[in-house]
Amino acid sequence: MKKKQKGFSTLAIHAGQIVEPQTGSLTTPIYQTSTFVFDSLEDGAQKFAGEKPGYIYSRLGNPTVALFEQKMAALENGEAALAFSSGMGAISALMIGLIKSGEHILCSRGLYGCAYGLLVMLKERFGVEFSLVDMRDEQQVANAIQPNTRLIYIETPINPTLEMADLRKISKLAKQHNAKLIVDNTFMTPYLQRPLEMGADFVVHSATKYIGGHGDLIAGVAVGSKREMDRLRQTTLKDVGSALGPNEAFLLNRGLKTLSIRMDRHCANALEVAKFLEKHPRVKSVYYPGLATFRQYELGCRQLNDFGGLVSFEIEGGTTQVAEIINQLKMIKIAVSLGDADSLIQHPATMTHAVVPPEVRAAMGISDGLIRLSVGIEDVEDIIDDLNLGLK
Repeated sequence: MKKKQKGFSTLAIHAGQIVEPQTGSLTTPIYQTSTFVFDSLEDGAQKFAGEKPGYIYSRLGNPTVALFEQKMAALENGEAALAFSSGMGAISALMIGLIKSGEHILCSRGLYGCAYGLLVMLKERFGVEFSLVDMRDEQQVANAIQPNTRLIYIETPINPTLEMADLRKISKLAKQHNAKLIVDNTFMTPYLQRPLEMGADFVVHSATKYIGGHGDLIAGVAVGSKREMDRLRQTTLKDVGSALGPNEAFLLNRGLKTLSIRMDRHCANALEVAKFLEKHPRVKSVYYPGLATFRQYELGCRQLNDFGGLVSFEIEGGTTQVAEIINQLKMIKIAVSLGDADSLIQHPATMTHAVVPPEVRAAMGISDGLIRLSVGIEDVEDIIDDLNLGLK
């Protein structure tokens, strides 16, 4: 008889969790140690050689961090996970660990500004080519794949335009061309979207965002096959050193316990906010996958369990007009992160995507009038009242 799979919320609380044997502590402690003691020289040698499981040094593994990795692997339905000190640490480790000089990375247009900056650095300093393509069009993707394409890197929904890629179709193309598919799942979390189940090879998160959920840590995580995660642990994590600390892992383990509850509220609030903005005369366009007017609404219904907590909207005018709106807000804070309990608003053209050249931003669909709103879990009436104040 096949064992029944536990539900998402149950896994978020119990996956990897053990009662601490020495004291009986229900919560996994913060193992605040840099190194671990070996029973003997032989014991240490076997662990260094990978012949025996166990902890060596917290850059390579730590019990508090290991629990977070086990939970994320379970929630993404992957074999193994690897935790990093930031989302960019996870993205950098994957790209550095999987690409070589002279090879090509195909990326979705509208990338997070720092991910774009990393690609530029890889190109200028290490001879790695990259190109951006509209992932909404399967034929454009197929045409953009080159003989030396080794990675396809997708944000879906994309930051900040919320364009989506059909992961089943893109993963099929990747396999046909012997390329690995990496999906940034930060905006959706495994509660709303599980790319590995749709054919992706790797998933990355800025765990700073919804996974942590409270704006009090910086962290990243990658999920994939055990073979690849073990290899990356012994190469890019060990040698580059972007390791997650036990304090942050403790907070992430705590945050995961309420992820499903928080995401339900984020999604419900975001839909109401998107509907309000869609009707406001000062708003030119609203980008939210849960609106029937959104270009990829049907794909969102097929691929997502719900539509997320991010809403982007465009007004007539540019930076001056944006400032007139967001500087009047009282409750919603101007800040560049997302996924907090608090509602946060930002201007991509001068903030998160300022590093991207203006002509590239324009090609990504990021105008000077575009505003990104991370809808929090406050009472939705208060969020709408605050937006109404700014828009007036």
